[in-house]
Amino acid sequence: MSKLLPLCIVLLTASISVSAQTYTVLHNFGSKAGDPTGPRYSGVISQSRGGNMFSSADDHWTDQRGAAFSVTPSGAVTVVHRFALPGAIRPVGGLTLARDGQYYGANKTGGTYNYGNIFKMKQGGGLTVLHTFDPSDNASGCSHPYAPPIQSVRDDFYGTAIGEGSGNGCVYRISADTGQFTVLHTFNGTDGRGPYAPLVQGADFNFYGTTRNGGWSGYGTFFRISSTGDFESLWTFDGFTGAFPMAGLIEGSDGNFYGTTSNGAGLGVVFKTTPGGTVTVLHDFGAGGEGKTLIGGLVQATDGNFYGTASEGGANGAGVLYRVSPAGDFAVLHNFDVNTGGNPQNTLMQHTNGILYGTTEAGGNAGKGTFFNLDLGLPPLVTYLPTYGRVGALVQILGQGFTDASEVFFNGTPATYKLVYPTYIRATVPDSATTGPITVTTTNGTLTSNKVFIVHP
Repeated sequence: MSKLLPLCIVLLTASISVSAQTYTVLHNFGSKAGDPTGPRYSGVISQSRGGNMFSSADDHWTDQRGAAFSVTPSGAVTVVHRFALPGAIRPVGGLTLARDGQYYGANKTGGTYNYGNIFKMKQGGGLTVLHTFDPSDNASGCSHPYAPPIQSVRDDFYGTAIGEGSGNGCVYRISADTGQFTVLHTFNGTDGRGPYAPLVQGADFNFYGTTRNGGWSGYGTFFRISSTGDFESLWTFDGFTGAFPMAGLIEGSDGNFYGTTSNGAGLGVVFKTTPGGTVTVLHDFGAGGEGKTLIGGLVQATDGNFYGTASEGGANGAGVLYRVSPAGDFAVLHNFDVNTGGNPQNTLMQHTNGILYGTTEAGGNAGKGTFFNLDLGLPPLVTYLPTYGRVGALVQILGQGFTDASEVFFNGTPATYKLVYPTYIRATVPDSATTGPITVTTTNGTLTSNKVFIVHP
Protein backbone atom coordinates (compact mmCIF):
# COMPACT_ATOMS: atom_id res chain seq x y z
CA MET A 1 0.00 0.00 0.00
CA SER A 2 1.06 3.61 -0.43
CA LYS A 3 2.99 5.09 2.49
CA LEU A 4 2.14 8.69 3.33
CA LEU A 5 4.61 11.04 4.98
CA PRO A 6 3.66 12.66 8.29
CA LEU A 7 2.67 16.31 8.14
CA CYS A 8 2.51 18.68 11.08
CA ILE A 9 -0.90 20.17 10.52
CA VAL A 10 -3.94 20.81 12.63
CA LEU A 11 -6.94 18.51 12.49
CA LEU A 12 -8.82 19.38 9.34
CA THR A 13 -12.45 19.19 8.36
CA ALA A 14 -13.00 18.80 4.66
CA SER A 15 -16.23 19.15 2.73
CA ILE A 16 -16.76 16.65 -0.02
CA SER A 17 -17.95 17.49 -3.47
CA VAL A 18 -21.54 16.36 -2.99
CA SER A 19 -23.77 18.90 -1.24
CA ALA A 20 -25.16 18.06 2.22
CA GLN A 21 -22.48 15.43 2.71
CA THR A 22 -19.54 16.23 4.95
CA TYR A 23 -16.29 14.37 5.59
CA THR A 24 -14.72 15.11 8.99
CA VAL A 25 -11.51 13.90 10.60
CA LEU A 26 -12.36 13.10 14.23
CA HIS A 27 -9.02 11.72 15.43
CA ASN A 28 -5.47 11.52 14.12
CA PHE A 29 -3.95 8.20 15.21
CA GLY A 30 -0.48 8.66 16.67
CA SER A 31 -1.13 12.26 17.66
CA LYS A 32 -1.11 11.36 21.36
CA ALA A 33 1.05 8.99 23.39
CA GLY A 34 -0.16 5.39 23.40
CA ASP A 35 -2.44 5.77 20.39
CA PRO A 36 -3.16 2.77 18.19
CA THR A 37 -1.80 3.28 14.68
CA GLY A 38 -2.36 2.04 11.15
CA PRO A 39 -5.80 0.30 11.25
CA ARG A 40 -6.02 -1.86 8.13
CA TYR A 41 -7.05 -5.09 6.38
CA SER A 42 -10.80 -4.45 6.21
CA GLY A 43 -11.12 -4.52 10.00
CA VAL A 44 -14.59 -4.59 11.57
CA ILE A 45 -15.88 -1.59 13.56
CA SER A 46 -18.68 -2.49 16.00
CA GLN A 47 -21.08 -0.26 17.89
CA SER A 48 -21.34 -0.96 21.61
CA ARG A 49 -24.46 -1.12 23.75
CA GLY A 50 -23.50 2.29 25.10
CA GLY A 51 -23.17 3.93 21.70
CA ASN A 52 -19.36 4.00 21.37
CA MET A 53 -17.47 2.06 18.69
CA PHE A 54 -14.86 -0.67 19.17
CA SER A 55 -12.18 -1.94 16.80
CA SER A 56 -8.51 -2.91 16.69
CA ALA A 57 -5.27 -1.98 14.95
CA ASP A 58 -1.98 -3.83 14.66
CA ASP A 59 0.07 -0.66 15.38
CA HIS A 60 1.60 -0.92 11.94
CA TRP A 61 3.42 2.40 12.30
CA THR A 62 4.79 1.82 15.82
CA ASP A 63 5.65 -1.43 17.64
CA GLN A 64 3.50 -3.76 15.47
CA ARG A 65 1.99 -5.42 18.54
CA GLY A 66 -1.55 -4.07 18.34
CA ALA A 67 -4.32 -2.64 20.45
CA ALA A 68 -8.07 -2.86 20.91
CA PHE A 69 -9.67 0.55 21.30
CA SER A 70 -12.96 2.35 21.76
CA VAL A 71 -13.92 5.63 20.16
CA THR A 72 -16.85 7.92 20.85
CA PRO A 73 -19.00 9.33 18.03
CA SER A 74 -17.13 12.62 18.53
CA GLY A 75 -13.74 10.91 18.12
CA ALA A 76 -12.33 10.44 21.64
CA VAL A 77 -10.11 7.34 21.47
CA THR A 78 -9.33 5.07 24.44
CA VAL A 79 -7.06 2.02 24.31
CA VAL A 80 -8.85 -0.76 26.23
CA HIS A 81 -6.28 -3.52 25.69
CA ARG A 82 -2.73 -3.54 24.42
CA PHE A 83 -1.31 -6.78 23.02
CA ALA A 84 2.26 -7.81 23.81
CA LEU A 85 4.64 -10.72 23.44
CA PRO A 86 4.88 -13.51 24.48
CA GLY A 87 1.12 -13.44 23.91
CA ALA A 88 -0.47 -13.34 20.48
CA ILE A 89 -0.25 -10.00 18.65
CA ARG A 90 -1.38 -8.05 15.57
CA PRO A 91 -5.22 -7.97 15.67
CA VAL A 92 -5.72 -6.69 12.12
CA GLY A 93 -9.37 -7.71 11.67
CA GLY A 94 -11.25 -5.52 14.12
CA LEU A 95 -13.83 -6.69 16.65
CA THR A 96 -17.37 -8.09 16.53
CA LEU A 97 -19.96 -7.53 19.28
CA ALA A 98 -21.64 -10.69 20.55
CA ARG A 99 -24.89 -11.08 22.45
CA ASP A 100 -23.02 -11.53 25.75
CA GLY A 101 -21.85 -7.91 25.41
CA GLN A 102 -18.23 -8.93 24.79
CA TYR A 103 -16.09 -8.32 21.72
CA TYR A 104 -14.54 -11.14 19.74
CA GLY A 105 -11.36 -10.88 17.70
CA ALA A 106 -8.27 -12.60 16.38
CA ASN A 107 -4.51 -12.08 16.47
CA LYS A 108 -2.80 -13.21 13.31
CA THR A 109 0.54 -14.14 14.86
CA GLY A 110 2.42 -14.54 18.15
CA GLY A 111 1.33 -16.65 21.08
CA THR A 112 2.67 -19.99 22.28
CA TYR A 113 3.41 -21.32 18.79
CA ASN A 114 3.47 -18.04 16.84
CA TYR A 115 0.35 -19.03 14.88
CA GLY A 116 -2.07 -16.53 16.44
CA ASN A 117 -5.21 -16.97 18.51
CA ILE A 118 -8.93 -16.23 18.93
CA PHE A 119 -10.04 -14.14 21.93
CA LYS A 120 -12.96 -12.41 23.58
CA MET A 121 -12.70 -9.11 25.41
CA LYS A 122 -14.86 -7.31 27.93
CA GLN A 123 -15.78 -3.72 27.27
CA GLY A 124 -13.26 -2.62 29.89
CA GLY A 125 -10.47 -4.67 28.32
CA GLY A 126 -10.35 -7.95 30.25
CA LEU A 127 -9.28 -10.56 27.70
CA THR A 128 -9.85 -14.33 27.52
CA VAL A 129 -8.12 -16.55 24.94
CA LEU A 130 -10.61 -18.95 23.33
CA HIS A 131 -8.18 -20.86 21.12
CA THR A 132 -4.45 -20.80 20.46
CA PHE A 133 -3.53 -22.19 17.06
CA ASP A 134 -1.04 -25.01 17.57
CA PRO A 135 1.27 -27.13 15.38
CA SER A 136 -1.50 -29.61 14.56
CA ASP A 137 -3.72 -26.75 13.40
CA ASN A 138 -0.90 -25.29 11.36
CA ALA A 139 -0.06 -28.65 9.78
CA SER A 140 -3.58 -28.79 8.39
CA GLY A 141 -3.32 -25.22 7.08
CA CYS A 142 -5.46 -23.71 9.86
CA SER A 143 -3.52 -20.86 11.47
CA HIS A 144 -2.91 -17.11 11.29
CA PRO A 145 -6.47 -15.68 11.44
CA TYR A 146 -6.96 -12.24 9.91
CA ALA A 147 -10.69 -11.86 10.64
CA PRO A 148 -12.68 -11.91 13.87
CA PRO A 149 -15.24 -14.69 14.34
CA ILE A 150 -18.96 -13.98 14.00
CA GLN A 151 -21.72 -15.28 16.25
CA SER A 152 -24.35 -17.48 14.66
CA VAL A 153 -28.08 -17.37 15.32
CA ARG A 154 -27.58 -20.43 17.54
CA ASP A 155 -24.81 -18.71 19.56
CA ASP A 156 -21.70 -20.57 18.36
CA PHE A 157 -18.84 -18.66 16.74
CA TYR A 158 -17.55 -19.19 13.21
CA GLY A 159 -14.44 -17.81 11.58
CA THR A 160 -11.61 -18.21 9.11
CA ALA A 161 -7.82 -18.47 9.21
CA ILE A 162 -5.52 -18.11 6.20
CA GLY A 163 -2.87 -20.75 6.94
CA GLU A 164 -0.15 -18.26 6.03
CA GLY A 165 2.92 -19.96 4.61
CA SER A 166 1.78 -23.41 5.69
CA GLY A 167 -1.44 -24.22 3.90
CA ASN A 168 -4.56 -22.92 2.26
CA GLY A 169 -6.61 -21.85 5.25
CA CYS A 170 -9.71 -23.10 7.04
CA VAL A 171 -13.18 -22.41 8.39
CA TYR A 172 -13.63 -23.16 12.11
CA ARG A 173 -16.32 -23.22 14.79
CA ILE A 174 -16.01 -22.47 18.52
CA SER A 175 -18.84 -23.78 20.69
CA ALA A 176 -20.44 -21.08 22.84
CA ASP A 177 -21.27 -23.66 25.53
CA THR A 178 -18.06 -25.67 25.82
CA GLY A 179 -15.47 -23.56 24.00
CA GLN A 180 -14.56 -26.56 21.83
CA PHE A 181 -12.64 -25.59 18.67
CA THR A 182 -13.52 -27.56 15.52
CA VAL A 183 -12.13 -27.24 12.01
CA LEU A 184 -15.13 -27.45 9.67
CA HIS A 185 -13.27 -27.20 6.38
CA THR A 186 -9.68 -27.07 5.20
CA PHE A 187 -9.18 -25.44 1.80
CA ASN A 188 -7.23 -27.42 -0.77
CA GLY A 189 -6.37 -24.65 -3.23
CA THR A 190 -8.78 -25.81 -5.89
CA ASP A 191 -11.73 -24.74 -3.76
CA GLY A 192 -9.96 -21.62 -2.48
CA ARG A 193 -6.90 -20.43 -0.64
CA GLY A 194 -6.40 -17.68 1.94
CA PRO A 195 -9.76 -16.67 3.49
CA TYR A 196 -8.87 -13.21 4.81
CA ALA A 197 -12.41 -12.02 5.45
CA PRO A 198 -15.01 -12.73 8.14
CA LEU A 199 -17.99 -14.92 7.31
CA VAL A 200 -21.60 -13.78 7.04
CA GLN A 201 -24.57 -15.96 7.99
CA GLY A 202 -27.30 -15.88 5.36
CA ALA A 203 -31.06 -16.03 5.80
CA ASP A 204 -30.83 -19.76 5.00
CA PHE A 205 -28.58 -20.22 8.09
CA ASN A 206 -25.58 -21.14 5.92
CA PHE A 207 -22.33 -19.19 6.11
CA TYR A 208 -20.87 -17.41 3.11
CA GLY A 209 -17.36 -16.12 2.51
CA THR A 210 -14.52 -15.50 0.09
CA THR A 211 -10.93 -16.61 -0.36
CA ARG A 212 -8.33 -14.22 -1.71
CA ASN A 213 -6.62 -16.83 -3.88
CA GLY A 214 -7.22 -20.28 -5.23
CA GLY A 215 -9.91 -21.72 -7.43
CA TRP A 216 -9.24 -22.78 -11.01
CA SER A 217 -8.01 -19.27 -11.93
CA GLY A 218 -6.02 -18.52 -8.78
CA TYR A 219 -8.00 -15.28 -8.35
CA GLY A 220 -10.09 -16.40 -5.38
CA THR A 221 -13.47 -17.96 -4.69
CA PHE A 222 -16.94 -17.40 -3.22
CA PHE A 223 -18.13 -20.28 -1.00
CA ARG A 224 -20.93 -21.55 1.21
CA ILE A 225 -20.59 -23.76 4.29
CA SER A 226 -23.13 -25.12 6.75
CA SER A 227 -22.83 -25.22 10.53
CA THR A 228 -21.83 -28.90 10.25
CA GLY A 229 -19.18 -28.35 7.58
CA ASP A 230 -21.02 -29.13 4.35
CA PHE A 231 -18.98 -27.04 1.91
CA GLU A 232 -19.51 -25.84 -1.65
CA SER A 233 -17.34 -23.57 -3.75
CA LEU A 234 -19.93 -21.49 -5.62
CA TRP A 235 -17.79 -19.26 -7.82
CA THR A 236 -14.22 -18.77 -8.93
CA PHE A 237 -13.30 -15.18 -9.73
CA ASP A 238 -11.88 -15.01 -13.23
CA GLY A 239 -10.44 -11.51 -13.43
CA PHE A 240 -13.34 -10.19 -15.48
CA THR A 241 -15.66 -10.46 -12.47
CA GLY A 242 -12.92 -9.37 -10.10
CA ALA A 243 -9.86 -10.89 -8.50
CA PHE A 244 -8.36 -11.31 -5.03
CA PRO A 245 -11.28 -10.48 -2.67
CA MET A 246 -10.08 -9.54 0.82
CA ALA A 247 -13.21 -8.10 2.48
CA GLY A 248 -16.25 -9.78 3.92
CA LEU A 249 -19.60 -10.03 2.19
CA ILE A 250 -22.85 -8.46 3.37
CA GLU A 251 -26.35 -9.74 2.74
CA GLY A 252 -28.31 -6.95 1.11
CA SER A 253 -31.94 -6.08 1.78
CA ASP A 254 -32.83 -7.99 -1.41
CA GLY A 255 -31.34 -11.27 -0.14
CA ASN A 256 -28.32 -11.15 -2.44
CA PHE A 257 -24.73 -10.83 -1.22
CA TYR A 258 -22.52 -7.85 -2.05
CA GLY A 259 -18.77 -7.48 -1.87
CA THR A 260 -15.57 -6.12 -3.37
CA THR A 261 -12.39 -7.45 -4.91
CA SER A 262 -9.01 -5.80 -4.58
CA ASN A 263 -8.30 -6.24 -8.28
CA GLY A 264 -10.02 -7.40 -11.44
CA ALA A 265 -10.59 -6.53 -15.06
CA GLY A 266 -9.71 -2.97 -14.11
CA LEU A 267 -8.52 -1.90 -10.69
CA GLY A 268 -11.08 -3.67 -8.51
CA VAL A 269 -14.82 -4.34 -8.63
CA VAL A 270 -18.00 -4.13 -6.60
CA PHE A 271 -20.03 -7.27 -7.23
CA LYS A 272 -23.38 -8.84 -6.42
CA THR A 273 -23.97 -12.56 -6.10
CA THR A 274 -27.04 -14.66 -5.52
CA PRO A 275 -26.88 -17.26 -2.73
CA GLY A 276 -26.44 -19.81 -5.51
CA GLY A 277 -23.32 -18.15 -6.88
CA THR A 278 -24.44 -16.13 -9.90
CA VAL A 279 -22.06 -13.16 -9.88
CA THR A 280 -22.76 -9.76 -11.46
CA VAL A 281 -20.30 -6.85 -11.57
CA LEU A 282 -22.00 -3.68 -10.31
CA HIS A 283 -19.01 -1.43 -10.91
CA ASP A 284 -15.58 -1.97 -12.41
CA PHE A 285 -12.94 0.50 -11.23
CA GLY A 286 -11.48 0.93 -14.69
CA ALA A 287 -9.99 4.38 -14.24
CA GLY A 288 -7.52 5.45 -11.56
CA GLY A 289 -9.54 8.59 -10.84
CA GLU A 290 -12.30 6.37 -9.45
CA GLY A 291 -9.86 4.70 -7.05
CA LYS A 292 -8.26 1.28 -7.03
CA THR A 293 -7.30 -1.61 -4.72
CA LEU A 294 -10.47 -2.29 -2.70
CA ILE A 295 -9.40 -3.81 0.62
CA GLY A 296 -12.48 -2.85 2.64
CA GLY A 297 -15.99 -4.18 2.08
CA LEU A 298 -19.39 -2.51 1.83
CA VAL A 299 -22.05 -1.18 4.16
CA GLN A 300 -25.64 -0.77 2.99
CA ALA A 301 -26.90 2.44 4.54
CA THR A 302 -30.51 3.24 5.32
CA ASP A 303 -30.88 5.05 1.98
CA GLY A 304 -30.47 1.64 0.30
CA ASN A 305 -27.13 2.48 -1.30
CA PHE A 306 -23.81 0.77 -0.68
CA TYR A 307 -20.78 2.70 0.57
CA GLY A 308 -17.14 1.68 0.54
CA THR A 309 -13.57 2.83 0.07
CA ALA A 310 -10.72 2.19 -2.34
CA SER A 311 -7.32 2.31 -0.67
CA GLU A 312 -5.39 3.83 -3.58
CA GLY A 313 -5.97 5.96 -6.66
CA GLY A 314 -8.40 8.84 -6.89
CA ALA A 315 -7.55 12.49 -7.46
CA ASN A 316 -4.77 12.46 -4.86
CA GLY A 317 -3.56 8.88 -5.16
CA ALA A 318 -4.59 8.13 -1.57
CA GLY A 319 -7.92 6.43 -2.20
CA VAL A 320 -11.58 7.37 -2.45
CA LEU A 321 -14.86 6.98 -0.59
CA TYR A 322 -17.60 5.96 -3.00
CA ARG A 323 -21.30 5.17 -3.29
CA VAL A 324 -22.85 2.55 -5.54
CA SER A 325 -26.56 1.80 -5.88
CA PRO A 326 -28.03 -1.71 -6.11
CA ALA A 327 -28.40 -0.99 -9.83
CA GLY A 328 -24.72 -0.04 -10.17
CA ASP A 329 -24.94 3.77 -10.29
CA PHE A 330 -21.56 4.98 -9.02
CA ALA A 331 -20.20 8.22 -7.52
CA VAL A 332 -16.99 9.26 -5.79
CA LEU A 333 -17.95 11.16 -2.63
CA HIS A 334 -14.51 11.96 -1.22
CA ASN A 335 -10.91 11.86 -2.41
CA PHE A 336 -8.56 11.01 0.47
CA ASP A 337 -5.28 12.92 0.77
CA VAL A 338 -2.14 13.06 2.87
CA ASN A 339 -3.49 15.78 5.15
CA THR A 340 -6.87 14.36 6.14
CA GLY A 341 -6.11 10.66 6.00
CA GLY A 342 -5.21 8.27 3.21
CA ASN A 343 -5.22 4.63 2.14
CA PRO A 344 -8.45 3.47 3.85
CA GLN A 345 -8.69 -0.29 4.28
CA ASN A 346 -11.33 -0.89 6.98
CA THR A 347 -14.97 -1.44 6.12
CA LEU A 348 -17.25 1.50 6.88
CA MET A 349 -20.03 1.19 9.46
CA GLN A 350 -23.26 3.14 9.93
CA HIS A 351 -23.82 4.21 13.52
CA THR A 352 -27.35 4.40 14.88
CA ASN A 353 -27.01 8.20 14.74
CA GLY A 354 -27.19 7.74 10.96
CA ILE A 355 -23.58 8.76 10.25
CA LEU A 356 -20.96 6.59 8.52
CA TYR A 357 -17.64 6.05 10.32
CA GLY A 358 -14.32 4.64 9.14
CA THR A 359 -10.54 4.71 9.41
CA THR A 360 -7.55 5.34 7.20
CA GLU A 361 -4.34 3.35 7.44
CA ALA A 362 -2.06 6.35 6.88
CA GLY A 363 -2.07 10.14 6.61
CA GLY A 364 -3.39 12.71 9.05
CA ASN A 365 -1.28 15.10 11.07
CA ALA A 366 0.88 12.28 12.49
CA GLY A 367 0.98 10.22 9.29
CA LYS A 368 -0.34 7.13 11.10
CA GLY A 369 -3.97 7.06 10.08
CA THR A 370 -7.23 8.75 11.01
CA PHE A 371 -10.70 8.06 12.37
CA PHE A 372 -13.32 9.92 10.33
CA ASN A 373 -17.01 10.21 9.64
CA LEU A 374 -19.13 10.96 6.60
CA ASP A 375 -22.42 12.70 7.41
CA LEU A 376 -24.92 11.96 4.65
CA GLY A 377 -27.77 13.68 6.44
CA LEU A 378 -29.47 10.33 7.09
CA PRO A 379 -31.76 10.11 10.14
CA PRO A 380 -31.03 8.08 13.30
CA LEU A 381 -31.94 4.39 13.23
CA VAL A 382 -31.87 1.20 15.25
CA THR A 383 -29.89 -1.99 14.71
CA TYR A 384 -30.02 -5.32 16.48
CA LEU A 385 -28.57 -8.74 17.31
CA PRO A 386 -29.17 -11.39 16.02
CA THR A 387 -30.41 -10.92 12.45
CA TYR A 388 -32.92 -13.79 12.61
CA GLY A 389 -35.12 -15.36 15.23
CA ARG A 390 -38.30 -17.23 16.11
CA VAL A 391 -41.31 -16.07 18.12
CA GLY A 392 -40.21 -15.77 21.75
CA ALA A 393 -36.55 -15.13 20.91
CA LEU A 394 -34.66 -12.35 22.68
CA VAL A 395 -33.44 -9.55 20.43
CA GLN A 396 -30.95 -6.88 21.53
CA ILE A 397 -31.67 -3.47 20.01
CA LEU A 398 -29.16 -0.61 19.81
CA GLY A 399 -30.08 3.03 19.22
CA GLN A 400 -30.57 6.23 21.18
CA GLY A 401 -33.27 8.09 23.07
CA PHE A 402 -34.92 4.95 24.48
CA THR A 403 -37.16 5.43 27.54
CA ASP A 404 -39.69 3.39 29.51
CA ALA A 405 -42.36 5.06 27.37
CA SER A 406 -40.86 3.80 24.11
CA GLU A 407 -42.74 1.28 21.99
CA VAL A 408 -41.14 -1.55 20.00
CA PHE A 409 -42.67 -3.13 16.89
CA PHE A 410 -41.59 -6.09 14.74
CA ASN A 411 -42.95 -5.24 11.29
CA GLY A 412 -45.86 -3.47 12.96
CA THR A 413 -46.54 -6.05 15.69
CA PRO A 414 -46.02 -4.62 19.21
CA ALA A 415 -43.42 -6.32 21.41
CA THR A 416 -42.54 -6.34 25.08
CA TYR A 417 -39.08 -5.14 26.06
CA LYS A 418 -36.76 -4.23 28.92
CA LEU A 419 -34.96 -0.88 28.96
CA VAL A 420 -31.31 -1.36 29.93
CA TYR A 421 -29.76 1.93 28.78
CA PRO A 422 -31.09 4.85 26.74
CA THR A 423 -29.02 3.27 23.94
CA TYR A 424 -29.88 -0.41 24.52
CA ILE A 425 -33.05 -2.45 25.04
CA ARG A 426 -33.93 -6.17 25.03
CA ALA A 427 -37.12 -7.13 23.18
CA THR A 428 -38.98 -10.41 22.69
CA VAL A 429 -40.17 -11.43 19.22
CA PRO A 430 -43.96 -11.27 19.63
CA ASP A 431 -46.62 -13.78 18.59
CA SER A 432 -47.76 -13.24 14.99
CA ALA A 433 -44.59 -11.30 14.16
CA THR A 434 -43.59 -11.38 10.50
CA THR A 435 -40.39 -10.61 8.64
CA GLY A 436 -39.77 -6.88 8.30
CA PRO A 437 -38.13 -3.88 9.96
CA ILE A 438 -37.98 -3.26 13.69
CA THR A 439 -39.18 0.18 14.80
CA VAL A 440 -38.83 1.92 18.17
CA THR A 441 -40.66 5.08 19.17
CA THR A 442 -38.65 7.67 21.10
CA THR A 443 -39.12 11.24 22.27
CA ASN A 444 -37.41 12.32 19.04
CA GLY A 445 -39.60 10.25 16.74
CA THR A 446 -39.76 6.70 15.40
CA LEU A 447 -36.49 4.96 14.60
CA THR A 448 -36.46 2.23 11.92
CA SER A 449 -33.91 -0.59 11.69
CA ASN A 450 -31.20 -0.53 9.04
CA LYS A 451 -32.00 -4.11 8.01
CA VAL A 452 -34.91 -6.51 7.87
CA PHE A 453 -35.44 -8.82 10.84
CA ILE A 454 -36.26 -12.30 9.54
CA VAL A 455 -38.79 -14.26 11.56
CA HIS A 456 -38.19 -17.97 11.05
CA PRO A 457 -41.01 -20.45 11.73
